[in-house]
Amino acid sequence: MNGNGNGTGNGNGRAAGATGVNLLALRSHNGALVLDLLRTAGAAGISRLELADRTGLTPQAVSKIIARLRVDGLVTEAGYRASTGGKPRTVLRLVPDAGHAVGLHLDRDALTAVVCDLTGTVVGERRAPLYLGAGADAVVESAAREVEALLAEEDAPLLGVGVALPGPLDHLHGVLHRVTGFPEWEGFPLRAALARRLRTSVVVDKDTNAAALRLAVALGTHGSFAYIHLGTGLGAGLVFGGAVHRGARTRAGEFGHQIVQLDGPPCSCGNRGCIEALCLAAVARGDVEEAARVLGAGAANLVGLLDIELVLLGGRTVEEHPDVFVRGVGAMLDEWARLQGEEPYVPVRVASGGSLGVAEGAAQLLLAPLFGRADG
Repeated sequence: MNGNGNGTGNGNGRAAGATGVNLLALRSHNGALVLDLLRTAGAAGISRLELADRTGLTPQAVSKIIARLRVDGLVTEAGYRASTGGKPRTVLRLVPDAGHAVGLHLDRDALTAVVCDLTGTVVGERRAPLYLGAGADAVVESAAREVEALLAEEDAPLLGVGVALPGPLDHLHGVLHRVTGFPEWEGFPLRAALARRLRTSVVVDKDTNAAALRLAVALGTHGSFAYIHLGTGLGAGLVFGGAVHRGARTRAGEFGHQIVQLDGPPCSCGNRGCIEALCLAAVARGDVEEAARVLGAGAANLVGLLDIELVLLGGRTVEEHPDVFVRGVGAMLDEWARLQGEEPYVPVRVASGGSLGVAEGAAQLLLAPLFGRADG
């Protein structure tokens, strides 16, 4: 739904700072702009005139879009607002339960599933143990059963299922590559298999990309940041200009496999001295401060290479020791800046979302396009 705006807007269809165009061919783009403003307005709602003013669309164009959205059950009237002149303005709001999306996080040893309404609010969740090495058929069946159980608890229209799991993978076709530590998954068409089993639309992406998308939607900025996830593995999601950067072959963000020690310990990817291997080894022996230092060295590489503005940390290991990782990564970034003759300027903090962050991001793989946030 994210038309390019024909030269208007910011190219990814976001409402903030974007303008609409009165062309039938870009009707879905304009609808996304309006929907996003309705979403951000929340329960307070927004009037047609305000929508026209903030999108640059004519009042007539806005009225046509609202009429279509009301027919689809996505928008309803929410009372009136006093006007500076003339009759009071009708206030409109999004109907959150007009559609729902399931977000499924398949980690190496656990499954987390959530169902979210149109605002991204979690209205149901389930967790279960999972072993990614159990084989494709077993994992697909386990995932499908958990989704079915979750939906049995929620009577809601379903947009589809978003799946997030370790990469690398091809998110366009939903096919896995050599998932680090589980090479038997290479070439498996997960999207097709799960869609066939559940009989609904399925979208697949890396766990770090899904989490980064959720954060980009929540932050609502056009800036750049790196989301670094340390759990059973280590990876990153990259956001530039408010959009997730996946790369030409969906391999961007393989943060954990940058080699920082040529004669270092072997990594599950087949190389030696990867940051992931060093971090996980430090965590295993209880040296969390060393893990944070190694993570900070990798983060400094990202800052130096990509000039990002913010580093966000997540994953179960970070959640267990948030202060240690924020302090350790921040110190390494400050030292990097000092060596460049610059003032410390890249903030580090723990990402919002906690243990549900990746699953919520998986749901956003389906929700975000409705609001013009279909990142390429």
